[in-house]
Amino acid sequence: MSVPAEPPAGTPARLVPFPSKPAPAPRARRRMLYWMAGGALAAAALIGAAAWLTFGTGTSVHYVTAPVTHGPITRTVTATGTANPELTIIVGSYVSGVIEQLFCDYNTEVKEGQVCAKIDPRPYQTVVDQNKANLAVAKAQLVKDQASLAYAKITYERNAKLGVSNAVSQDTVDNAKNAYDQAQAQIVFDQATIEQRQAQLDAAQVNLDYTNIISPVKGTVVSRNVTQGQTVAASFQTPTLFLIATDLTKMEVDTNVSESDVGGIKVGDKATFTVDAFPKRVFEGTVTQVRQSPQNVQNVITYDIVVSAANGDLALKPGMTAATRIITDERQDVVRVPVQALRYVPAEAVRPASQQGESQVSAAGAEESAQARVWVLRDGRPVAIPVTVGLDDDNFAEIVEGGIKPGDKVIVSEQRGGNGQSRLPVPRL
Repeated sequence: MSVPAEPPAGTPARLVPFPSKPAPAPRARRRMLYWMAGGALAAAALIGAAAWLTFGTGTSVHYVTAPVTHGPITRTVTATGTANPELTIIVGSYVSGVIEQLFCDYNTEVKEGQVCAKIDPRPYQTVVDQNKANLAVAKAQLVKDQASLAYAKITYERNAKLGVSNAVSQDTVDNAKNAYDQAQAQIVFDQATIEQRQAQLDAAQVNLDYTNIISPVKGTVVSRNVTQGQTVAASFQTPTLFLIATDLTKMEVDTNVSESDVGGIKVGDKATFTVDAFPKRVFEGTVTQVRQSPQNVQNVITYDIVVSAANGDLALKPGMTAATRIITDERQDVVRVPVQALRYVPAEAVRPASQQGESQVSAAGAEESAQARVWVLRDGRPVAIPVTVGLDDDNFAEIVEGGIKPGDKVIVSEQRGGNGQSRLPVPRL
């Protein structure tokens, strides 16, 4: 590669020109470009806002209404309980022993005094026989002592006569008198012994009679807890052998009602209940007891409410679970509206005041009032109508006073825009 030769010494240096740069733009031009870009962005933002207002908030509002009707309103308390016969007798055993025979089984119809089971009576029969023998001995002893008393009396009377004429000594007379008194005392002792032996015999006979397990009432056997050959021990606790329902045509449902609901329940209230065996059948009953004893289960206080019901066709079986509705209050043929109508508030009424017009601000002020109101459509706009509410349940509320009548349409909810968004009732605080 060749290298250019250096210029000779003393030759003046020749300047090499560099490429020229573009002249800078004036400051006013740059400022104008900035303003143009900002204006374009602002125009785009305005166009987007207008489109949102047109297509997002300018869509129509669809109000969901429900009619004002005539009908009943029923306030109820729901609870779960168990159906059982009104009176169930527990038949146990007073004595211990081996079940020798069984005469009753499940569903057996029994009469009062009927023998349902028999315990082996031989040990108790032996005790009865022994006490009978002891009683016979005591009675024989009484007869013997009565004969001794008769002899002692004769001896004493004879010696007493002889003692008057000094034919016998006074000591002989006194000795005869002593023997006579002892014979009389022995008779009293023998009589007491006989009574004691008789009482022992009666006790043994009672135990023997208790070997026959009898039904104390007329009814139906609903439970049998023993089998033939089983040994029952009644030393510490009476064993339960049978459960006998006196009348299966009369049932009662024991329900547990929370303390928050028990205040509205009273004796005589009507009740209805269903059981799983007959899900489409509604049984009717009446509250017969509001028991004062509280039941504490995991710090939850409940009270036992007893509902009595007829069971003529024996459809209800003991132990069935019953879903109970106790009617605490009811009204018939009243003007009523759905409870959603009382909780509904238009969307405009709950917007901030800065986003509302004068009419909307007044609506929000009305909402703050304690007066209950419903909303109806007037010329396509919701209008609040003050009402006085009476009895209400989970579905309807009674309208005692107000400017509505059956056939009017009250608003229960609203839908906005084309995307199906709906506004549900707003709870009144």
